[in-house]
Amino acid sequence: MNSLYRGIATPVIALALAGTLSKAVGQTAPTFPPLEQWKSAVIAGNVTALRALYSTDPPARVMTAAADSSTDTEIAFWMGLKPRRMKLDVIKSESPQAGAQQVVFQAEVQSASAPLYVTEGQLWQQQNGSWKLVASKRSEATQLQQPTSTSKVIYAPGLDAHAEIQQALALAAKQHKNVIVVFGANWCYDCHVLDLAFHRPDLAGVLQRNYEVVHVDVGEGDKNQDIMQQYHVPMKKGIPALAVLDSSGKLLYSQQGGEFEKARSLAPQDLLAFLNKWKPGN
Repeated sequence: MNSLYRGIATPVIALALAGTLSKAVGQTAPTFPPLEQWKSAVIAGNVTALRALYSTDPPARVMTAAADSSTDTEIAFWMGLKPRRMKLDVIKSESPQAGAQQVVFQAEVQSASAPLYVTEGQLWQQQNGSWKLVASKRSEATQLQQPTSTSKVIYAPGLDAHAEIQQALALAAKQHKNVIVVFGANWCYDCHVLDLAFHRPDLAGVLQRNYEVVHVDVGEGDKNQDIMQQYHVPMKKGIPALAVLDSSGKLLYSQQGGEFEKARSLAPQDLLAFLNKWKPGN
């Protein structure tokens, strides 16, 4: 393993899946032509062209979130998605030193079925006048878009959660809605996944017509624990965690088994089914 591979591969790969990716608002990562070649080969299903982009000396180090992989397995993964179109949201693209490029992106893959999302970090190196992929690490494919930043303030500090819930109940009573209480924290990656999902067009309409939503900050498990206990939502099962109330404050549903704790693994239809099940009139 050469010094470039050893010195750079680990941090860029860790960045890709850390769940703390950030991108400055209004900034666009510079285009990196070899990445466009990689994307074109994936969309075309051109195995030969794709394999030619991976380093053989040294052999490319390929990893998933779970384990080390191989170039052949990685190529098979991308070919297996059978993409018709693919959009790359480049989160980071920079050259840490001459002849090297770090790239982190989220791919939105349009195939015959529902869109899939994959986050990947790549390390490219110039070898004999051409760019080669020397290291990569990717997430598994998900049906929900993953946030490329966890900087959004979903859980505003200093709010009186008891008062927020009472206000939501009053609004719900006037508009014939129910109330969803979402327990979470700004540091929680899956809380950002769920928040992003609730803004999808196919879910946002159902949510807005039928619910008032209250976000309750649990901090590090040291805030608003009385409300979690009141609605029988155990902190030990993880966040995000949900409770559903009718407009009178009656508890209709409490998350007791960590059902939303791994929001990143849910499908849009799972969330839609939940929203339809607990909306008023059901």
